[in-house]
Amino acid sequence: MSTSGRSPRRQIPAPASLSDAQRRAVSELLRVAPVVDDLARRFADAGHELALVGGSVRDALLGRLGNDLDFATDARPEQVLQLVKRWADAVWDVGIGFGTVGCQKGDYKLEITTYRSEAYDRTSRKPIVSYGDSLEEDLRRRDFTVNAMAVRLPGIRFEDPYEGLRDLAARVLRTPGTPEESFSDDPLRMMRAARFSAQLGFDVAPEVVAAMRDMADRIDIVSAERVRDELSKLICAPYPRRGIELLVETGLADRILPEVPRLRLEIDEHHRHKDVYEHTLTVLEQAMDLEPDGPDLVLRMAALLHDIGKPKTRRFEPGGGVSFHHHEVVGAHMARHRLKALKYPKDVVEDVAKLVELHLRFHGYGTGEWTDSAVRRYVRDAGHLLERLHRLTRADCTTRNRRKAAALARAYDDLEARIERLRKQEEIDRMRPDLNGNEIMAILGIPPGPMVGKAYKHLLELRIERGPLGRETAIEELKRWWAEHQPRS
Repeated sequence: MSTSGRSPRRQIPAPASLSDAQRRAVSELLRVAPVVDDLARRFADAGHELALVGGSVRDALLGRLGNDLDFATDARPEQVLQLVKRWADAVWDVGIGFGTVGCQKGDYKLEITTYRSEAYDRTSRKPIVSYGDSLEEDLRRRDFTVNAMAVRLPGIRFEDPYEGLRDLAARVLRTPGTPEESFSDDPLRMMRAARFSAQLGFDVAPEVVAAMRDMADRIDIVSAERVRDELSKLICAPYPRRGIELLVETGLADRILPEVPRLRLEIDEHHRHKDVYEHTLTVLEQAMDLEPDGPDLVLRMAALLHDIGKPKTRRFEPGGGVSFHHHEVVGAHMARHRLKALKYPKDVVEDVAKLVELHLRFHGYGTGEWTDSAVRRYVRDAGHLLERLHRLTRADCTTRNRRKAAALARAYDDLEARIERLRKQEEIDRMRPDLNGNEIMAILGIPPGPMVGKAYKHLLELRIERGPLGRETAIEELKRWWAEHQPRS
């Protein structure tokens, strides 16, 4: 089923006309003309072609061209290196094995790639790259028609052999050739379809969706790292719901993130409960609305995965109720396992898992019955994730009952106010016991060892329970603890 015709909650800009797109492109290209023309002349003088291609042309037509520019050329990578070595401020060749040379010129980052085609062998996770000799051949091997446009340089000669401009105006993703041919060349393009839909708000052509569904198992040949990178871009896009829905509908999510489609719990006449999948997508969008500084991968991933423990913990209770006891603990374990399999960095894995584990903690707060020690524990357990936990907890309220939603918001407002008061009173974020390790050893007359750590932990627990003790009281408590716990000879 195509994403066409959907009305997602987040607004998508209306399509622009072709003439508007062309006017914007001219304006954008004039802005980058000095560096682009200079580079093009160097290639022309050496007898080589150069064209601005792909996402750079697409973004120029959308009026959003940045300082990262993509070029294609008939020059081989070693020749490109020689042409830019003395011209650029910096040059890097980490992608030269795939025909790409990168360089920096002033504020611009440029990637120059030799005309090429690539395909996957069914037994390998690495694409086989071969160089081509024509721009049109290079454009045909690109993923989508909106990325298969070029501007020949020097000068501005627009090339659009696959009607990418038409599809750009219609906001639709199609492939230059057949989608089956395109996805066979690189199965990751199936995920890129979902990612571009999420980034640009574009629909995906029905024949492309059908090929994604038929060829979903081919994604297994792609390395976890490449899948991870596409998934992260999708989740951090302006319209991630569109991309996630497409992954789920085509079966790709079953291969890369199976915990999400499993949230579509069946509902029958005897056991009615909230659609966890739809709830999850709403939580994701509501979490995005609370981001203070742009896309937050950890927050968005936690929102997407916060309820993945529900299918495993679902129990039908007498009377028709449904429970999901300890789904946050089970979900944290599942999130950690999935993100490790996708090769996410350790800090991302642990941060997302911790947020999933803690996302229900607030619901024990009620109307403010927590003691100050319980609030301190909440802050201590959240640690550096406290602000993200605030956002995730607020986003997790999707009830249509306005009175209930308002009550939850007031309760969380009260909790945040209490945290802020305690923070000011006690510097709660840097909570330490009233005595440090050296002081503990001096007072008890013991050397470094496990008992120092146990004494320190005891004083920290007292600090959490009672607030600041003061030095004299802390010494008394330490000696009282020591009398009960010192090793007997």
